[in-house]
Amino acid sequence: MPHSTRTLTDKFFLIIKGLAMGAANKVPGVSGGVVAFVAGFYEEFIYSLQKINFKAFKLFINFRFRSFWRYINGRFLGLLILGMLISYFSVSKILDYLIIHFELYVWASFFGMIIGSIYYIVKDFDDWSKRNICLIAIGTIIGVGISLLDPAKENDNLWFVFVCGIIGVSGMTLPGLSGSFILILFGNYVLLLVDSVNALYDTMADIIRWDFSFVADSQRVRLLKVLIVFSLGSLTGLVTLSHLLGYVLKHYKNATFAAIIGFITGSLGVVWPWKHKIYKTDLLGTTLIDGLGNPILDNYDRYFPDITSIETYFAIFYIFIGIAIILGLEWYGQQTQKNSK
Repeated sequence: MPHSTRTLTDKFFLIIKGLAMGAANKVPGVSGGVVAFVAGFYEEFIYSLQKINFKAFKLFINFRFRSFWRYINGRFLGLLILGMLISYFSVSKILDYLIIHFELYVWASFFGMIIGSIYYIVKDFDDWSKRNICLIAIGTIIGVGISLLDPAKENDNLWFVFVCGIIGVSGMTLPGLSGSFILILFGNYVLLLVDSVNALYDTMADIIRWDFSFVADSQRVRLLKVLIVFSLGSLTGLVTLSHLLGYVLKHYKNATFAAIIGFITGSLGVVWPWKHKIYKTDLLGTTLIDGLGNPILDNYDRYFPDITSIETYFAIFYIFIGIAIILGLEWYGQQTQKNSK
């Protein structure tokens, strides 16, 4: 009985980790890979994705489903992906609400989580060779450089959308590199993570009502095509990037960790709490809006906080809350490892 209870608890927390990864991936500047890294299941996640290969395909087409499930570590991946899907349709919506109404405090919490993540990785990193210090510096420069780039214009070409899927999923596999922020830079964040997802919501609601009139709606059909191609690109990126990262983790583990430290440090510029939104405008200076009537985000104008404002001190408090969340995840990861021995 205790073993069964512990197994159920592990399953529950694995879904929670998936929820956290999914929510983090939705927020520009935050990487779901950081959640996996800090919670102690990053390497298992990468190596499990590596198992989605030709051998797994052969097992599947030969109807050896039980062997296929064991081979790809299906229970682990299945529960994690279930958590991500639940997050995509629920937690991320709550997160959207919080960002709209409590933006400063949400960003402050994420800023604290990034600081806590850097501490978590650095405290156990003991290979401070010149090569690794250079990799940390390069990763930091790339992270900061990405945060300063100007976004491109929206592009719904399906080949480009497929590439966006491959690159957008990078936040799951590479800690510190925010897939959502990359999509902003590519100009397709609203198209892929807002408009197309809302089109899916509307379509599911129509189907439940047995209303298929949406097939005549060219705009809805276009968005559904975009979502399908983006999902295929994400799946392709998830598998291919995991093979690449699995190889470098196996052969260049310390160097990979050094680059990750740099990427995460550089991402602090993206999640800096004190910033104003800059919205896209047309040639006449009119603010552009998406399909839901919301202004389309272009970039951020960062500034230093006003030390005389009470909001600043609340934000600093939430930074410490973010750090505490990461330390709590670290503690949970250590306890899980002890119980599994």
